Amino acid sequence: MNIDSILQIITMGSAILMVLAILLQQRGASLGAGFGSSGELYTTRRGLDKNLFEVSIVFAVIFVLSILSGLLLPSFNL
Repeated sequence: MNIDSILQIITMGSAILMVLAILLQQRGASLGAGFGSSGELYTTRRGLDKNLFEVSIVFAVIFVLSILSGLLLPSFNL
């Protein structure tokens, strides 16, 4: 396996896991919150919701870094 195929696997895996982590998060606001009529104040994330939020950020960072490294590595002829 060369570096390109490894980067493709990392990119696809992180993308799928990021989508799953985002879809598993709870929806805290209703449709009216998008238009500014939310009755909720700032709430902190707790428990599983906080963990899913942090995991989705980690997968997003891995996804972006794998894309950027895939773009930069061919220019170095590795």
